[in-house]
Amino acid sequence: MTDYAIAGRAIGPDHSPYIIAELSGNHNGDLNRALALVDAAADTGADAVKLQTYTADTITLDVDRPEFRINGGPWDGRTLHDLYQEASTPWDWHEALFARARVHGLQCFSSPFDPTAVDFLHGLGVPAYKIASFELVDTPLIEKAASKGLPLIMSTGIANYAEIERACAAARKGGADGFALLHCISAYPAAPETMRLQTIEALGAAFGVPIGLSDHTLGSAVSVAAIARGACIIEKHLTLRRSDGGPDAEFSLEPGEFKSLVDDCRMAHAALGPPQYDRKGVGGANAQFRRSLYVVRDVAAGAALTEDDVRSVRPGNGLAPHHLPEVLGRVTTRALSRGEPLAWSMVGP
Repeated sequence: MTDYAIAGRAIGPDHSPYIIAELSGNHNGDLNRALALVDAAADTGADAVKLQTYTADTITLDVDRPEFRINGGPWDGRTLHDLYQEASTPWDWHEALFARARVHGLQCFSSPFDPTAVDFLHGLGVPAYKIASFELVDTPLIEKAASKGLPLIMSTGIANYAEIERACAAARKGGADGFALLHCISAYPAAPETMRLQTIEALGAAFGVPIGLSDHTLGSAVSVAAIARGACIIEKHLTLRRSDGGPDAEFSLEPGEFKSLVDDCRMAHAALGPPQYDRKGVGGANAQFRRSLYVVRDVAAGAALTEDDVRSVRPGNGLAPHHLPEVLGRVTTRALSRGEPLAWSMVGP
């Protein structure tokens, strides 16, 4: 896997997972709420907070044709333009949000949705760009973002394998300083049984870059499971209170829940480790609870050992129990006392 970092923070299988708090439209049109979300993200221990940079007019058209109207899901019946008008983060908020993140030592970046957003964000000093799931097919946009020489994170969403390949080629062609891919099921919310987390390992094997998860399921169990499958990045929506509503509230975590997500994902990663079969702990306190061969009655010197003389018991300071057939019938080299751990020096050949 290639080396990859955002603002000096190394990201990959050997590093603690990189957790991104996605603000999206959960500011509900209020700058103070957006700033409070940045504060909350910092308090959870997340590594980064992410915005989305677009206007309704840069992402869609104000047209009421059937294909511009949403059918099903949390935004059923709304036009694209109406939804994005509500959910967009005003561009004149960005500087204040970036500054608030810097106060907390929190990385802040965004998803640009057109070339003007790429340039705007570059002017704010973003450390990376995120390419959203539905924009993965927009290879000119990817090349534009990559041309700034920064790392990219790209969500795969509903893209097929060939589209992912083209997106990766565009990132390389544009000159990105490395990129990561996020497995993603583009449903809002996504059902756990649809998540196909083995895709994380498949993407890693196919593309040799860090792989993560953009998680739209309810709760945090799927994100934790993704860490166990090798995810290096977790992106999850954050809201102050689901009861406050908003475009993405239904599938977002509240701050306390998000902190649990961060803690659990990092604990899951810490628990992985390499395979180990070296009986760690034997010889210390745990030796008391292992079985081994002990002398269970006094035995005279020169006597042949029988099953009445030696048994497998706790603790584990004597010969391993599998040696019992080998020692039975052997002659003792000295007198043995009840309660002694059996050793090879105590029996003849």
